[in-house]
Amino acid sequence: MRFQLLGPLSIAHGPETVVLKPSKPTSLLAALLLHPGVVVSTTYLVSAVWDEEPPATARAALQTCVLRLRRLFTKYGISTTTIEAVPGGYRMHNDAETLDLVLFRSLTSQAPAAGGPGEELYRLREALSLWHGPPLANVASRMLRRDAVPSLEQERLRVLERVCDLELAAGNCHQVLVDLYESARRHPVRERFTEQLIEALYRTGRQAEALAEYRTVRDRLRDELGVDPGAGLRRLELAILRAEEIGGPDAAATGTAPRSAPGPGTGPGTRPGSGPGSGVEAAGPVTAPAPGPAARPPARPELPRAAAAPGALPVPSAREAGPAADSGWRGVPAKGRPGRPGLAPVPGFAGREADRRAIAARLTSADGPRLVVVSGAPGIGKSALAHQCAYEVRGEFPGGIFTLALTRPDGSPLTLDEARELLPGPGEAGDGRRLLVLDDAAGAGQVLPLLPAPEDAAVLVTSRRGLAAVVATHGGAVHRLDVLGPDEAYALLAGLVGADRIAAEAQAAAELADVCGRFPLALRIAAGRLLTRPGLSVADCTAWLAEEPPARLALAEDPRLSVPEVFGQAVGALSPELREVFLRLGTLGPRAPLSDAGSETELEQLVEAGMLEDGPPGEPPYRLHSFLLVYARWLARGPLPAPTAPTAPVTR
Repeated sequence: MRFQLLGPLSIAHGPETVVLKPSKPTSLLAALLLHPGVVVSTTYLVSAVWDEEPPATARAALQTCVLRLRRLFTKYGISTTTIEAVPGGYRMHNDAETLDLVLFRSLTSQAPAAGGPGEELYRLREALSLWHGPPLANVASRMLRRDAVPSLEQERLRVLERVCDLELAAGNCHQVLVDLYESARRHPVRERFTEQLIEALYRTGRQAEALAEYRTVRDRLRDELGVDPGAGLRRLELAILRAEEIGGPDAAATGTAPRSAPGPGTGPGTRPGSGPGSGVEAAGPVTAPAPGPAARPPARPELPRAAAAPGALPVPSAREAGPAADSGWRGVPAKGRPGRPGLAPVPGFAGREADRRAIAARLTSADGPRLVVVSGAPGIGKSALAHQCAYEVRGEFPGGIFTLALTRPDGSPLTLDEARELLPGPGEAGDGRRLLVLDDAAGAGQVLPLLPAPEDAAVLVTSRRGLAAVVATHGGAVHRLDVLGPDEAYALLAGLVGADRIAAEAQAAAELADVCGRFPLALRIAAGRLLTRPGLSVADCTAWLAEEPPARLALAEDPRLSVPEVFGQAVGALSPELREVFLRLGTLGPRAPLSDAGSETELEQLVEAGMLEDGPPGEPPYRLHSFLLVYARWLARGPLPAPTAPTAPVTR
């Protein structure tokens, strides 16, 4: 038995497939299946079943819908306990054997690690075969069709784009044309499909049709949206007009522009713009296959050459910039400015692999906005991630890397004139593209006037705020950071304190990470205490910190390494009303909803300020990091006397 979401909602039972009729139980089942293994709140389910018009007895009626579903399950030999009633809602435990959506995601996530491009293509094709029509076509819920269907469709299109990339890289241009014609017609504003179609036509000797496709999409974009085609399509048109080979071994390996060739490259492995600017979602250069009929698709794209593991990176060159010792954390190219330090990796940096890859891809892409915002709670590691990413991609920015802290050590923001004065002036930058890192921005109003022209530089911004106005007007991506995972927190402690010392007390190190809420700031402070007390055991340090974490996680030498200072500045930046709401969060009981602390508008403002997080789908709409909750409770009790740290190690 398997539930099928990737098409009309149905139940496959042996050779029989039963398509469910549109009904309230069907909408309820869809809402549960969309969140496999997750507790879906009663409030969410009521909205999914009745949209904006729930009856007064909605909760009782929801129980009736659950009962009807269980009766349906019994008819097809499905256990009635498949739907589990839990406090606050319901849950369905589905895996790849019982739900096609889980199987689809499993196949697509495992495909890149498969044994070669051929195996990756096979698994992705298998994943696409699970789709049998528009998702949730027989589900009446307007909410689910509005919120869930578009995201499901985007998942399918990303996989289809990757499949077409692999087919083209293998030289299967004729075979993939049918898929590309259909995809380009159904999704005319998704330019990547049009790029792939034009490439396939050109490489099969149909130059006139390829140019006709380009001009059709160009005219449509201008007439309907008032915009021109993206850089990838424009470069593709130019390559065809010049009769250049598209991609080729050299261009594919280095990410350079198409090189001259005597004809329209029809050899296997040629791809349009495999490097930055191609519109391909994966980042970095692609290894081209060897020419010939036995050529295989290229390996999955790797990171740009400067984004390897930190320990393997070369020493920064004289053209690369780093944080300078002058005010504002200003960095300029070292050329002509002797004595300035080179850009260095963040000491002991660990984790954030997915974020680092995505940020590197965005910053080094030549196609589209090269702007990234890293947001999140105070002390969550935004600045460290930004500087590590800048170090890892430094080879892609010959014009230099410039870092500017937009907040003073006391937490007050720089004025616009001060910030402009600290930015590089004419002649200070080297030749080529630059990277500008704007650290700890107070808000969009501080960032927008400082953004350079898109063709001049890529920009990486950190802020507790999401800076929606920045990405709304300039495009780009937002990375909202969460706390480190358990393995990442352990790796950070091991990298700072020493692998042997942490491994000797692995369980205590895990407990220390939990006491610190797995916040990088708190972990670095704890590591600093251990490093200055070589005889102090990890277990004793953990026990001492656990008695009063917010007060004791502080190093007197530097206010930036102090939880009370850093968190206090963040709370102090809130309006008096929001400060009161944050303090009330610390007084709530363990089972009280966060909505008891303030109105939805106030909680949304705390989310924007980085002091609260959106809840995951199916869960309460807001959540508070456990370490911030501990701080809020400590703050709500009022000022406490400064604790005394242990001065001598305690042996066990």
